[in-house]
Amino acid sequence: MLRDEAYALVTQYVKNLSLVRHMLAVEAAMRFYAEKLDPENVETWGLAGLLHDFDWEIHPTLDQHPQDGAPILRALGVSDEIIRAILSHADHLQGEFPRQSPMEKALCACDEITGLITATALVRPSRSILDMEASSVKKKWKDRAFAAGANREEIAHAAEAFGVELWTHVGNVITAMRRVAPELGLVGNAQS
Repeated sequence: MLRDEAYALVTQYVKNLSLVRHMLAVEAAMRFYAEKLDPENVETWGLAGLLHDFDWEIHPTLDQHPQDGAPILRALGVSDEIIRAILSHADHLQGEFPRQSPMEKALCACDEITGLITATALVRPSRSILDMEASSVKKKWKDRAFAAGANREEIAHAAEAFGVELWTHVGNVITAMRRVAPELGLVGNAQS
């Protein structure tokens, strides 16, 4: 599957703009890490990030997501490597699909943190990721009421399992998300 086809699939199944932007953010982070760790497979890593939540609106429960989305992807010719990464990003499927490859660990590490980074950018005076550093996220990290749905323990554990120090990881994901700031709605009023 080509990237344009994957994006078309996402927009076919996902109508919530925030969820589309989340998948674009995870895709950007996955591409960033693939460039460093697995340069010949940047497209594969990117597609895993882009497609990881494509079925959330049609399968919004843990009984269904992402496992019920896998047959749809398989029928469209998505590789088993990408499908396995998507299945492994779900904590409730760890017994059946434990995270083994760097790509699988990266997907888990990049998933939740993008939401906390986005939330932090949106409350800044600039409403932008372009002038934001990891220290801004670190300040918000301590406030459990801020972006309460972002499980800090899971985020920290996923970064550790991926083998990247948490605040280095946050900085890397911010850098990756800056690349697609317009698509994420995170340019704000920062001077670029």
